[in-house]
Amino acid sequence: MTVVPALGPALPEIILALGAIAMVLVGAIKGERSTRLLEGAAIALFVLALVLVLSGEGKLITFNGSFVADGFARFMKVLTLLGAAATILLSSDALRRSGSMRFEFPILVVLATIGMMMMISANDLISLYVGLELQSLALYVVAAFDRDNAKSTEAGLKYFVLGALSSGMLLYGSSLVYGFTGTVSFPGIAAATHGGHAGIGLIFGIVFIAAGVAFKISAVPFHMWTPDVYEGAPTPVAAFFASAPKMAAMAMVVRVFVGAFPGALHDWQQIIIFIAIASMALGAFAAIGQSNIKRLLAYSSIANMGYALVGLAAGTANGVQGVMVYMAIYLATTLGAFACVLLMRRDGKPVENISELAGLSRTNPWMAFALSMMMFSLAGIPPLAGFWAKFYVFLAAIEAKLYVLAVVGVVTSVVGAYYYLRLVKIIYFDDAKPAFEKGDIGVRAVLLISAAFVLVLSLAPAPLLNSAAAAAKSLF
Repeated sequence: MTVVPALGPALPEIILALGAIAMVLVGAIKGERSTRLLEGAAIALFVLALVLVLSGEGKLITFNGSFVADGFARFMKVLTLLGAAATILLSSDALRRSGSMRFEFPILVVLATIGMMMMISANDLISLYVGLELQSLALYVVAAFDRDNAKSTEAGLKYFVLGALSSGMLLYGSSLVYGFTGTVSFPGIAAATHGGHAGIGLIFGIVFIAAGVAFKISAVPFHMWTPDVYEGAPTPVAAFFASAPKMAAMAMVVRVFVGAFPGALHDWQQIIIFIAIASMALGAFAAIGQSNIKRLLAYSSIANMGYALVGLAAGTANGVQGVMVYMAIYLATTLGAFACVLLMRRDGKPVENISELAGLSRTNPWMAFALSMMMFSLAGIPPLAGFWAKFYVFLAAIEAKLYVLAVVGVVTSVVGAYYYLRLVKIIYFDDAKPAFEKGDIGVRAVLLISAAFVLVLSLAPAPLLNSAAAAAKSLF
């Protein structure tokens, strides 16, 4: 007799999938006239999924142990859904103005989000790969969505080629892990590696898996696609790449290494330390000479993934808590920064050069204040939220006696502060340029919410810290 698996733990993903199928049918029947309707439907689906995720409790496992819904998964899914919903708000009028909006866009965002949520809840290597590919296939199309633009097409091609390579590396690493442990289940792999160092074959498998997941979080040395894709893709798409997929990918990294390889901590810890140091250093130094604000945010993203990995390198519950706090604050600051980029328009055309922000404090003081606050937060200036994000990942590294890693993190933070503060200097002290056009209401809403979130967390970080601590404990 066939036993039907419990569907309750995967209800948010199932609802999103059914909603995506319905959206495809509506789009096929009504064509481009349905774009507004589908955007509203996508946001409604994300809100419904968010409610379902928040209403869950305890640790639930289904589909023969391949899917887990625990505190960690719920926390990261909330961030992913918020990032995806913000993308719809940011993209609505921006893509319509550029003439590249199609009814498929909100559908692709929903499909990518289903893949991300599967990645977060994956409890074995097969379900992890299925979620990863579902996310990637949608993102390949989204990256090149403005198909009449040569830069956008180039961005999509680069992301596709490098993404296919990283998926192959991840799959090869998974096959090695399966071959040397005899199982694809994370608890099974953890049991097989319990009590000592992994063998050389398993270490090779871990290295290939690390390479595959490093691409997804745009960590060095698999960061090459990031600046070109951020610059070439439409700005709302770049905002999407910088937000929701980063949440899911970082959750996947934590789930794989902490959940599947706790016994091989000293083996994978060295890999994570190298990736973290390289990402922090490259992100800090390569961004200094950038004149395009989207490329600057791309290098900032690479550096921020390095800082988040500092918490993972600790391999402790406090380290995972630091990663979760960091990603929540990174999401808010990044969405706010990209909302400001979308508000940079003159004569009906977007402008992306950093010099165009000159004197913004005199032409649009509220936008100047919000963007400056995002930059201060990303730089880790106390008492803003970004300071607490870095404080907790560095504290976890020090507790784990990774002193060199923490020192490198602090030094690269100081270097990175230069290009963040340079933006603030341009905004407040340079001669004013003509004012930007009044932005779309969706973009302004995202900026307002992001700024409020950063401000509230700066003054009262305890609720976020406590919820992240409770979620991190569900992994240990």
